[in-house]
Amino acid sequence: MSTTLNRTVLAADLRGSIGLFENLGNAPATSLVTRCVNTLGAVVATWNGQVFKTLGDGLMATFASAEDACSCAEHLHGQLRLAVDDDGVAYGQNATPALRLRVALASGEVIEQEGDFFGDAVNVAARLIEHTGDDETLVTDEVLEALPDSMRLAFRSLDHLAIRGRSETVGVSVAVRQDAADVPTTHFGDLGADSPRTMRLDLAWHGQRRSFASSDTPILIGRDPHATCHVDIPTVSRSHARVDWHSGGFQLTDLSFNGTCVQFRAGDVLSLRRGTCTLVGSGRIALGAATAGPKVEWIEFRVTSEP
Repeated sequence: MSTTLNRTVLAADLRGSIGLFENLGNAPATSLVTRCVNTLGAVVATWNGQVFKTLGDGLMATFASAEDACSCAEHLHGQLRLAVDDDGVAYGQNATPALRLRVALASGEVIEQEGDFFGDAVNVAARLIEHTGDDETLVTDEVLEALPDSMRLAFRSLDHLAIRGRSETVGVSVAVRQDAADVPTTHFGDLGADSPRTMRLDLAWHGQRRSFASSDTPILIGRDPHATCHVDIPTVSRSHARVDWHSGGFQLTDLSFNGTCVQFRAGDVLSLRRGTCTLVGSGRIALGAATAGPKVEWIEFRVTSEP
């Protein structure tokens, strides 16, 4: 017998587990990942959620309350770090801190059948995780609308994203983590605190040139027609990368399957795989692996400041 319910669906995914097997071996890595997933499941239960699917290094759960689901998501990040830190000490390894958590939430009608759940919200949450960066939580507009005003302030809109297998785009927001200062970010140069100067990011690609202020972020780059910087190349993901304004600088985050590389004028080259770096000075961004030669799509960038 099936039942139709209105639920918020949470998808959580551990990244970095493959590296654990290489560094720790099969048995210890399996034990660690299993304990981490069990820890996440215990957090879900404390926020009145129901885990209905485990995926080896991830899980999916439903919540009757969007508020409980978002509170749970915030605590999942913190509990994973505690579990990783504990195991890192126990194993005496440097590999375990490489584990990162991605969380995505969607709300809507779902069908419950014999303890499993089906429906658009389940599919959207499962697909939205593909657009989520390390240590990030993404939520759909439906989730955001169900939250009290005080909780909505903790999210920043990313506009609309194209979700794989879905014809219509989805309005998405990213949680501004309370402990974001503790999340490591790759920087080139000394940015310091927010500067009183007006910063601008100039991008040039395919004969197009656009200039963005910090207030214009987030900037979405990809093959999606709704992307801020639309790059219609088959090797470019629909939502390939995103630029946000944070801590006084423009931060580029890779959201793609093929990766993103940044080549700075000083000669530094940084490869991002769902990672983040701060854009400073000038250089170019490769949508894909820089070693792909002529197949890679480059975007020229320059960061300037005005008094």
